[in-house]
Formats: sequence, C-alpha cells, structure tokens
Amino acid sequence: MSKTIQWFPGHMTRAMRDMEEKRELCDGVICVLDARAPAATFNKNLKKIFGGKPILYLLNKADLADGGAEGFRKLLAEKGRNCVLCNAADNGSKRSVFRELSLMTEEKRERAQDKGVNRTFRFMVAGIPNTGKSTVVNLLSGQKRAKTGDKAGVTRDVRWLRCGAFDLLDTPGTMPPAFDSQLLARHLAYIGSINDDILDMEDIAFELLGELAEKYPERLTERYGIAEFSDKAEMYETLCRRRGFVLKGGELDYERGAKALLDDFRKGRIGRVCLESAADYSDLFF
Repeated sequence: MSKTIQWFPGHMTRAMRDMEEKRELCDGVICVLDARAPAATFNKNLKKIFGGKPILYLLNKADLADGGAEGFRKLLAEKGRNCVLCNAADNGSKRSVFRELSLMTEEKRERAQDKGVNRTFRFMVAGIPNTGKSTVVNLLSGQKRAKTGDKAGVTRDVRWLRCGAFDLLDTPGTMPPAFDSQLLARHLAYIGSINDDILDMEDIAFELLGELAEKYPERLTERYGIAEFSDKAEMYETLCRRRGFVLKGGELDYERGAKALLDDFRKGRIGRVCLESAADYSDLFF
C-alpha cells in the first residue's frame, strides 16, 4: 500500500488569507488546472475565496494531455462554466483566453461605457502549485514578469500585473489542508504539484507505473519495453534494466529509475495523457 500523502506548507495559510482580503478588488477569477489531472488540481477549498465571482477555468498544459482533457472542457461547458484548453507556451492560447475574458466582462464593460467610464477589469489567477499560473500570466502580459519554475511552490507573494486590457493578480499555489482522495493526491505528486522532497519517489513511481499500465500500457511498451503488466515490481525492474540503471554487483538502481519515470511523465516523453475521466467527477466543479 502506498504511503499517505499530505502537504500544506505554512505560507499557504497566509496566501489564502491574502487572496480572500483582495477578492473584492477582483471582477472574476482565472482558475488554472492541469489538463492531465483536472480533478486533482481543482482545490474545492477555494470556493470560500472565489465567492460568487465569475470563474474562467483554464485547462493548462493541454499540449501534454489527450482527449480526456476535452471531456472535462465539455463537462464544464455543460454546467455553464467558462473553460478554455490552454498551452501557456502558445500565443494561440493567449488569444483564446483574452477572448473569453472579454466575453465574461462584456456586459459590465458596456454599462461602464454608457456612463462614459473606461474600466480595467481585474482577475485573480489561482490554483494548485505547478499548474502553470505564473507561465499563464507571462503569456498574457507578453513578457516574463512572474517567477516560474518546475518546483512546486515557486510563487510566494500576491502581486498585480497589467496584461493588455486586464489587471491580473498572480497568487501563490494553494493546496487543500487535507486530501479527500489519496488517488488524486498521487496524481498531484506525479505532475510535480507536491514538493518532491517530502515524497517517497520510488513509491510514487511504483504507483504511477500501475496507473499507466492500466490506462496506457502501449506507452510503457514503446518507451521501456514492458510487455507484461500483471506485476508492478517486474515492470519496475524491466524499466531499470532497459535504461541501464544497474549498480555494481548487478543490483538495480530503483532511485534513478523512479526519477527517470517521473521526469519522462512530467515532460511528456511518455506521450499525451489524462489521468482522470470527466464522468467520474461531474459534481466536483462549482
């Protein structure tokens, strides 16, 4: 059995308090999700902070996701939610996001213009760590203004940035204080939203192998030569041997194997994936 995952650094409590204090300054919220794990990267504890504000859901890193992400986009559309599939490295996504933000604020903008007022609308950018919030802000602003990185928890402060006709409030990534589902917690570990330093990486890699064997077995065959999927331990050994992770005396280097698998997964070398099905989480989003 995999070990229980829990991660809620102290700075997140302060960040959530700061976000709640600045909520009334915002016209809406951009909630950034990872398209490979939309359910895992949705923090339902942010409902109190969002209040009744309009929300634009961004399924970011869509270039790393398969058709499962489109299932979540359709689910959100059916629920009447604003949603865009996004690749923060693609200017085409920039146009899509601005188009959606303009539609969301169109009525308020017209009312303001009728009164002779040109308003700048403000949106809070929020989400789980390492979903690409700051990269999204950099895309929309047209320059590298927000700090980015592969490690969870890079952004620590709340700050405003001008992005075209909008002001965006870039906020730190925030986790729920406790995970309701350890399956979703593992998905966060796979994509790098939880600090690797607090994880048993071999355990996480072991569980990832099991999920990939169930959902994308052909990918494991193509990349690691794994052809038998009934035993995770044997799959792990095959991966290590295929990559040449063998120590003196013939012992397998499982630590290197774990790091290689997770790095391959996070960087899309295993192929486009979506770890979750929209049908299983139809009641999750607000």
